[in-house]
Amino acid sequence: MLHLEHPTPADLGFRMPAEWGPHAATWTSWPSDDDLWEGQLDAVRAEFVGLVATLARFEPVVVNVTDDEAEDDARRRLATAGADLARVRFHRVPLDDAWFRDNGPIFVVDGYGCVAATDWRFNAWGGKYAFARDDRVPEAVARGLGMRRFAFDHVLEGGAIEVDDEGMLITTRSCLLTPTRNPLLGEHDVEALLRAGLGVRHVIWLDEGLEGDHTDGHVDTIVRFSGGRTIVCAVTDDEEDANFAPTQRNLAALRALTDPDGKPYRIVELPLPRERMAFDGRRLAASYANWYVANGVVIVPIYDDPHDARALEILRPLFPEREVIGLPARALITGGGAWHCVTQQQPAGEVASEAVSPDA
Repeated sequence: MLHLEHPTPADLGFRMPAEWGPHAATWTSWPSDDDLWEGQLDAVRAEFVGLVATLARFEPVVVNVTDDEAEDDARRRLATAGADLARVRFHRVPLDDAWFRDNGPIFVVDGYGCVAATDWRFNAWGGKYAFARDDRVPEAVARGLGMRRFAFDHVLEGGAIEVDDEGMLITTRSCLLTPTRNPLLGEHDVEALLRAGLGVRHVIWLDEGLEGDHTDGHVDTIVRFSGGRTIVCAVTDDEEDANFAPTQRNLAALRALTDPDGKPYRIVELPLPRERMAFDGRRLAASYANWYVANGVVIVPIYDDPHDARALEILRPLFPEREVIGLPARALITGGGAWHCVTQQQPAGEVASEAVSPDA
């Protein structure tokens, strides 16, 4: 049964804004654990250089580093690549892994333009990996920013949710209703939790994500809002692919979806990579839908795949005011995610302190 301490963010007029709103910065974490990356760490770090250097052209970047080695490596690689280090800040914090979308805070804003942090429990996608240090990261971030923090004793990862600016949230049952996260909460409890914690009004449920996704089906690999009442849905036309039936069910559900006023959405199909990528005998949940939107740019993962160019062609018209850039993520995806999974946007606005309230 759901029990929440009040006031919640929604009580105070806070909500999670769409990713395409203005950012104060992007947060990310430098990959560090060689054992976790199973021989891919050097290649992953090389790809991270492209991410951070590209983002720094458009907005400030905060790079979490867990120790001297990680910070020295990041500084050296970025300097060699000609990145604008004046736009990069290094933040020392103990880390277990690099998936900051999931283990970092989820930022919310109120009607006065103040930004606060929501701090959810992180248990490494149902206890699959070590997580004790990652679970404490949101508190460290909020403390470093001097920012109001709303702490929840419930598990939620940022990659499990997708929001627009109209109060709509999309998620999957396979992830948020798995018993390894919040076993005492049913579907209606989870909806109430999302409304209270993130200020959303409506929750849209899809059934499942991609084969091989160790997150149990994060929505940010399959379905994304892109603004302008448009929803992008990852699909495959290969009927022999295990992802064919689930993505077709997602597509059908979205085509039947209407907003609270009864208006349908524009649904755009985005192909999955043609190649079925695998690492160490397990399938990888590679997807172009795992893009990240920053000020003036959309960064799309590409995989040296025949569908790379087509994916970029589909996405560019959806973001006419932004540069859409494909960055290689073939090494990164061996860890289970791509560019959206390792980033978190800090919305532009005044930092909300504990004293800030709608009546202040």
